[in-house]
Amino acid sequence: MPTPSPQSELRADARRNYERLVSSAREVFAARGVDAPMDDIARHAGVGNATLYRRFPTREALLQAVHRHQIEALYARSQELLAARSPDTGLETWLRELVVQGSTSRSLATALMLALRDEGSDVSWCRETMYSAAAALLDRAQQAGSIRADVAVGQVLKLANAIAFVTECEPDGEEQADQLCAVVMDGLRHRRSHGTPDVGV
Repeated sequence: MPTPSPQSELRADARRNYERLVSSAREVFAARGVDAPMDDIARHAGVGNATLYRRFPTREALLQAVHRHQIEALYARSQELLAARSPDTGLETWLRELVVQGSTSRSLATALMLALRDEGSDVSWCRETMYSAAAALLDRAQQAGSIRADVAVGQVLKLANAIAFVTECEPDGEEQADQLCAVVMDGLRHRRSHGTPDVGV
């Protein structure tokens, strides 16, 4: 699903500028937040504003580039977990890892939020990659009957992203995130009409 990285198609000098901008954006976002002025990122990278906007016309496009490696890794992990013995465990494991990644990097959580909210071209790769990863795991668990059939992939991703946002600045954020993921998974699991979990699914 992930496409070749854009910098692989650039000539050497353009590739250096691309990598310098992405590295600078990562540092600026970490130090000042995702609302830091784009012009400051260009200045930090030692390039002109025109170079920045030619490569990244929007903040969303830059955020996606900053976190491309993490997004690709999350996609690859989803493919590994499709072989998990328990489909709902595979889904739960991936969601927990997504939450951990997002909670340790607010700009990743922001990038994912923008991708889930907007279908624009600047975030289409991120959106398609994350939807593909989550959809395969969710569909497998639903086909096995262990996850409710009325749950959509977008809902699951939004829940995971929300957990990442609310736990990011907490001193015990990882523990809280783990507890909240357990609550979400409990709600996602298929239950009989009388309210007790299915057995042996």
